[in-house]
Amino acid sequence: MSAAVEVVADPAASRYEILVDGVVAGFAQYRMRDGAMVFTHTEVRGEYEGRGLGGHLVGAALDGARTAGLSVVPLCSFVAWYIQRNPEYRDLVDDDYRNLVDTAG
Repeated sequence: MSAAVEVVADPAASRYEILVDGVVAGFAQYRMRDGAMVFTHTEVRGEYEGRGLGGHLVGAALDGARTAGLSVVPLCSFVAWYIQRNPEYRDLVDDDYRNLVDTAG
């Protein structure tokens, strides 16, 4: 039987959490600034690594930002990496921080 995976917003803690069978397996931390969700850190607990949970978590967090009408500042390198590989989220990035997701070549 496969594990139940769910992403939940926890605005009181300024983060999105990914739950596996009800256990917090990781989180994407952010702070709010001038209509932007500034992502500062993403972490998946060691025992849950290698399952694609980080990408699932960040995708859901970015979808949440889009739904809320917020721009995104990807100071977290994993969030920037995710947006580089999923350009459908590039339009969310605040213009002043596009260099964080632009790739050479």
